[in-house]
Amino acid sequence: MTDQPKTFFITGVSSGLGRAFAQGALEAGHAVVGTVRNADAAAEFESLSPGRAFALQLDMTDFEAMPAAVAEAERLAGPIDVLVNNAGYGHEGVMEESSIEDLRRQFDVNVFGAVAMMKAVLPGMRERRRGRVINVTSMGGFITMPGISFYCGSKFALEGISEALGKEVAAFDVHVTSVAPGQFRTDWAGRSMQRTARSISDYDSVMDPLRTARQAKSGNQPGDPTKAAQALLRLVDADKPPVRLFLGADALGLVERKLDQMAAEIAAWKDLSLSTSFAA
Repeated sequence: MTDQPKTFFITGVSSGLGRAFAQGALEAGHAVVGTVRNADAAAEFESLSPGRAFALQLDMTDFEAMPAAVAEAERLAGPIDVLVNNAGYGHEGVMEESSIEDLRRQFDVNVFGAVAMMKAVLPGMRERRRGRVINVTSMGGFITMPGISFYCGSKFALEGISEALGKEVAAFDVHVTSVAPGQFRTDWAGRSMQRTARSISDYDSVMDPLRTARQAKSGNQPGDPTKAAQALLRLVDADKPPVRLFLGADALGLVERKLDQMAAEIAAWKDLSLSTSFAA
């Protein structure tokens, strides 16, 4: 993409990485349309840069409202060059203790909301033959940890959809990248986290230390959201952006460890994998 000012549409700009991404884009001279939950948050966001920061109140589970939101965004700020699907939340809970409704809410926001937003933005990008779609996933979309199975599942789903979509729209010069952060100093593990109450004592030895450690680390994570925003801007300006970008030494280390484990497991079970074809 050129170095000319762009129009960003970023979901979830009230706090956390979404706010950092929006501020970074505004400071770089771009226009940003950001989604918020209420009028107070809208006024506060627009005060960051009057005339270039535009707020839209949007419920990420109101899928039918997203085409109109995109139309309003383009009326306010011009054609959308970059969609950043950032809005989402974490669910913490042992799978057996968590409800199907917990799972449904997690996927409604983290997966279905993101997909509905992409479907609303893509027609314009396809017609213009240019655009960037950046889906904020997580290192939990490639590695897994006990106690956040629903969250990992939602991010694995968004990773898969993003990768396949990238192949569908590549011919239109529309690039899709999953940005997978590690632990960043946001409210993700604090007030933004939804937690299922504990009920099965058999899981105490697994879950209780994890929950305690996660709550203690909230606010002290190693990742700097401002530096993540700068990485996002470099990604947007790349001629050949990656399919996925991991952010943070913790994410990179855990992903590399999993890749090594996968390679070893594939090798150990290779004969059985190859045993299922018809005989030549």
